[in-house]
This record gives sequence, structure tokens and C-alpha cells, in this order.
Amino acid sequence: MKALYEWKSSFAEDLCNYIAIKKQTGLKFEAQEWYLRKFDTYFFRNGFAKGELTKEVVSEFIYDKNERPSSHRDKEVVMQGFATYLFDRGYHVYIAEVKTYIPKRKFIPYIMTDDETKRFFTAIDNYPNSYSQARYTYRHTVDPVLFRFLYGTGVRISEALNLVLRDVDTETGVATIHKAKNMKNRLIPMAESLLNRVIFFIKTFHKYSDDETFLFPGCHSGKMGRLDTSTAYTHFRDYLVMADIPHTSVGPRVHSLRHGFAVKCLKNWVLGGDDLTVMVPYLSAYMGHTDFRATQYYLRLTSDLYPDIVRRVESEFGYVIPEGGFIYDKS
Repeated sequence: MKALYEWKSSFAEDLCNYIAIKKQTGLKFEAQEWYLRKFDTYFFRNGFAKGELTKEVVSEFIYDKNERPSSHRDKEVVMQGFATYLFDRGYHVYIAEVKTYIPKRKFIPYIMTDDETKRFFTAIDNYPNSYSQARYTYRHTVDPVLFRFLYGTGVRISEALNLVLRDVDTETGVATIHKAKNMKNRLIPMAESLLNRVIFFIKTFHKYSDDETFLFPGCHSGKMGRLDTSTAYTHFRDYLVMADIPHTSVGPRVHSLRHGFAVKCLKNWVLGGDDLTVMVPYLSAYMGHTDFRATQYYLRLTSDLYPDIVRRVESEFGYVIPEGGFIYDKS
């Protein structure tokens, strides 16, 4: 169990109150809290008093020469928010500017072909069993279901790994994602083939598990616990090697399964003659997007991958597909 951080600067009480207010609004505020802890330590070690939150003091904290510009910008945002909070409460403090420019890079997701997908799952199902008492693992039982769940539902890997048994209703075939990336709950229906596999998995692997057991657990000292995202990614890379699927700077990544799900939905709707203006909002809500920008990105990606399909409905739905230039946001 991680030790609780001990706030120690002259701003300790203000920092704790500020963080508490932010979390009460529904924000996770974890990365921001981490930066504020660093500021608390920096302020304490230098022996500054409350009245010394000057431009020089704040700038020295923000623009550490050993850190990247992205960290500088994160600190600018965090310190601007905290200083504004203090200013509103009567403090005379320097409010940092958000001025560090971080060029956004365009990222084109890797979408596996049908053949690559088949090889990928064949690799999972045939991964050599390297069981030993010294290194016990559940991967041979968990991974075939976990990665099919990701492929068949399009959920984020963190959302899948946070599921516990009570979150899965095998009667209705619906899984409930609680407080996901944007602090929203979502209902995730499963196709019959996936549901049947999940039911068999629960009845066999989880025969003696209680409702609070993680659906896709990892093994920690011989006991079930939450499977680490990094471990799932390591397994994913193993399967890519076995399937002879090259891993490049653009992927595939575990998140590629989510991208593929969205693109396949749009492709099937286009081929089925469905009204995209009706279907896209459903996809956006299902995937947990806060707005339509991320979903629109998948529309553009679909049109790039399947130009012949899009051309068939362009006259009717052309205005739905956005122009190029969207910046990929990890959604």
C-alpha cells in the first residue's frame, strides 16, 4: 500500500482544499495533484513563505531545464489554476501564463486487416503454455476472452480491466462501465458469440469468485488482482510477434482494437444503407466520447480506408464526413 503524501509547505492547507474542490466537481485530477505535490516539496525545500509566490519563484518551478516542454506546459496550466484560486481568496500571487507551445502531431491509427485479426487471435489461442510454480499466470485463460472483449466491444483497455463480476449481467448480455475516462457510466451490450464465451469463462474460471473479483484478473503472489495495463500490452506484443504482424511507430497498439471497432461499425452502417446522421450520435455515446470530434475522426478514417464505400453514399451523406486535418485525440 502506497504511503500517503505529507503536505509540508506553507501552502499545504490551500493546496489540499484546492484539490478537494476540483475532485468534488467530478474531475479525477490525479496528474494535476502529482504536479502540485512537486510544487509543495519545491516550495518547502526552498523555505518560501506564503507571500513569496512571485513570478521568479513560480518560473523556477515550472521551467526545470531537465524536463520536457510538455511538462512545462502542464505545470503552467496547473499553476495558473492554483494561483487563480489563491487570488480569488485575497492572496497577492503571480498567475502563470500558459505560453509553452506544444505542436500537436497527427496520428493515424493502425487498423488491422481481417487476415491480421485472424492471425492475431490464432496466436492468442495457441500461445505456448509456460506454466511454472515460480511464475504462475492466468494469461492462457484470461487473454483469449479479454482481447475478444476489446475487439467485440471497442472499450478502452483500462475500462475492461476495471470491470468486476457484478458489472456483467449475463442475463441481458450487458456490461456496465463505471466512471470511465470522462467520468460517465456506460452500458456495453455484447454480441451473442462474445456473451457465450464470457458466460463460459465466468462459469469455469470464476466458479469460486465473488462479485467484487476483477473479470480479467492478473496473478499477484498467487492471488487474483487487477491486471496491469502494461502487462496486457506486453502480452499484446507477444501475440503480434507470433502472428507475424510488424509493430511500427503507428502500431498496432491495444487501442487499435478500439479504432477497428469504430471503423467496422461505420463501414457496416454505410453498406447497410443506415442513416449516418442518426447512427453517429449513438456511436459517440457508446464509445464514451465527450463530443463528436473523436467520432468524426473515425468517419474520416473510414472514408480514407474504404473510398469506394463512401463514394456510394457521398451524394446523400457527404456533408457528414468532415474534411481532413483532424488531430487525433486518445479517445
